[in-house]
Amino acid sequence: MPSPTHGTFIWCELMTSDMAAAAAFYGAVTGWSAKTIAMPGMEGEDYIIFDTRSGDEDCGVAGLMTIPPDMEGRVPPNWTGYVGVDDVDATVKLFEAEGGSVMKPPFEVPCVGRMAVVADPHGAVICIMTPQPMDNPPPMAPVGTPGTFGWNELYANDGREALAFYGKVFGWTLDQAMPMGEMGDYLIFAHHGRQIGGMMTRPPTVPVACWAYYINVPSIATAVETIKAGGGQVVFGPQDVPGGSVIVNAMDPQGAYFSLVGMA
Repeated sequence: MPSPTHGTFIWCELMTSDMAAAAAFYGAVTGWSAKTIAMPGMEGEDYIIFDTRSGDEDCGVAGLMTIPPDMEGRVPPNWTGYVGVDDVDATVKLFEAEGGSVMKPPFEVPCVGRMAVVADPHGAVICIMTPQPMDNPPPMAPVGTPGTFGWNELYANDGREALAFYGKVFGWTLDQAMPMGEMGDYLIFAHHGRQIGGMMTRPPTVPVACWAYYINVPSIATAVETIKAGGGQVVFGPQDVPGGSVIVNAMDPQGAYFSLVGMA
């Protein structure tokens, strides 16, 4: 029986071509502060932790790293989500058994945990990790805090096929289906009863199956101005969504796709 944490989004990470420029851009757009640490297990490589402020504490919400040399030219700047699982090796086998694929087999990240990079049957890439137990885990910002990730969205080749797959590997369930006319249904999925994201059959404007991650911001209007001033590009929105929020989809100056959700 999976634990209550199996299938929980636990981290988001940006791989980019220019760490300093990306850190400055996202700091301006989201209010994140950046803290540089040594990359665990990789001598001479830096890793940036993005923090958001919650009360009197800084809470880590995302990571930033340079695209590794062996991936340059093959992988563009991109955001990737991490899902916590009880057993990475067992989940990798389940991904393969259900038609997914392994992009990078399970490996240890010193002092962090064991992880793998996988793709669903439609090719959407995601990371899975079994975190190493901690005696004193770092503080976590409450859900909805500005600067945290508030929504996870999958553009699939077929939304309902994708939901069936993720239901088997992560235990996600359909919360509700929202009709979108010719675009089909938007499938809001839940983890142990809490809504955590949505899936849809990708429109022709989205060339491949992929995940998108939404960052909470206090004001979409202010964020849009900051994106443009910082050399980024808004590619969709602002768009009102059910519940009174507004979203935008954008590209950062290095070409990584990201999304924001907040108030008008």
